Amino acid sequence: MYVVKMYYLCTEFGNYSVMLIREANLKDEIVRRRDMRDELTFTIDPADAKDFDDALSFRKQDDGTFLIGVHIADVTHYVHPGDDIDNEAYERGTSIYYVDHVAPMLPEELCNDLCSLRPNEDKLCMSVIFTMDSEAQVLKYKVCRTVIRSDYRFNYDEVWDIMNGRQAHPISDIIFALNDLAKKMRQARMDAGALALEQDEVRFRLDENGHPTDIYFEQSNDAHHLIEEFMLLANRTIATEMGRRGHEFVYRVHDKPDYEKLGKLAAFKRKMGDRVLPSVIELLTIRAMAKAVYSTKNIGHYGLAFDYYTHFTSPIRRYPDMMVHRLVAQVILGERTKSYQNNVHRDLEEACEHCSAMEQNAQMEERDSVMQTIWMHDHLGEEFVGTIVSVTEFGVFVQLEGNRCEGLIHITDLVKGDYMFYDEKNYRLIGEQSGKTFTIGDKLKVLVVRADIERHQIDLRLADIL
Repeated sequence: MYVVKMYYLCTEFGNYSVMLIREANLKDEIVRRRDMRDELTFTIDPADAKDFDDALSFRKQDDGTFLIGVHIADVTHYVHPGDDIDNEAYERGTSIYYVDHVAPMLPEELCNDLCSLRPNEDKLCMSVIFTMDSEAQVLKYKVCRTVIRSDYRFNYDEVWDIMNGRQAHPISDIIFALNDLAKKMRQARMDAGALALEQDEVRFRLDENGHPTDIYFEQSNDAHHLIEEFMLLANRTIATEMGRRGHEFVYRVHDKPDYEKLGKLAAFKRKMGDRVLPSVIELLTIRAMAKAVYSTKNIGHYGLAFDYYTHFTSPIRRYPDMMVHRLVAQVILGERTKSYQNNVHRDLEEACEHCSAMEQNAQMEERDSVMQTIWMHDHLGEEFVGTIVSVTEFGVFVQLEGNRCEGLIHITDLVKGDYMFYDEKNYRLIGEQSGKTFTIGDKLKVLVVRADIERHQIDLRLADIL
């Protein structure tokens, strides 16, 4: 008899200990699910990832079409509305990814073990199975509960090496086929007006004590895009189906940008020409955009150029995905068990607002991670070349070359004894007596004078205008 042991998942979670006890008879559960353990299946994640909440399966069919499964960890099979863990996960809203550790939304025994789609282990999933042609058109799809068994665990660098012929692998042909489909889907999104604003992620190498020793940048490439496009497809398909059925739902919405801000930015770009780096213009464009949020009121997703969109593919780290899974089970799969009748036994719009707020808090925590400040604290008194990326009434923020740390030159340290006018329209400060201007895109040589680790603040002093 195929029985998984009884799990006693205990952890110090928040301010109290919680215990999840589940007796999982996998054999009985498999009978109720679509068995896809014989399908070629794999995951692609960062090299240091421990929670694998999505996987892809692939099979070329006799008629030339492709059967592609997007498999998502079935977290809500284990975590029910009203459970202590569910309530704590709701309060957290999301996992927070710091430089040196993760503050998980769920206990590690769930996110890193029971629900993680690790290779060579039978795992329960909520899946969307697509039949696609060679032009990446979806011919039909099926939403269902499944059991899978991942064959391979890849990281992005490994897949990138396979794509570029630097590494051979038994499923290289499948990687190439999926990459071809992903490129076609991505191009279709771009043609429909989707935005392609991607900035390299700043990463730190740490020593054994967690102290930053080096900075490097992680660029998105086709390995990232492959996973991204199929996750976008699953999210969009679920949202479209729920929208068609007219049931109250959790959408991921992105409003149109502030056209006045974009107009000012376009005029500034025309005026400055090639003086401003494309990366700076991209940063300013992102800042002019509305923030994506969760809502029961669908307005579409401007950035992706989708009429319907949701978050379905990361229930291990995002609570809205858990809400979506429960609604999918209730509405699309027709399940009417007590666990799913009322989804999260709380007002959906209120839950959306809460999760949006917690997401923004997490983004601030991740962006304001102390590592940049610690890094710059080790470089006090050193000079760097940087570019002005923001101008305010109290000074200019400069992004340093080589490490992309940002620091402030206070307005009183720009031109000693001079009064500086703030010209918001043209993104600049102007000296009343000297006539000196400091504009977004200007290159400066700066001195690092202070790095306040508690306040996550780096202070710079102007050394020279380049």
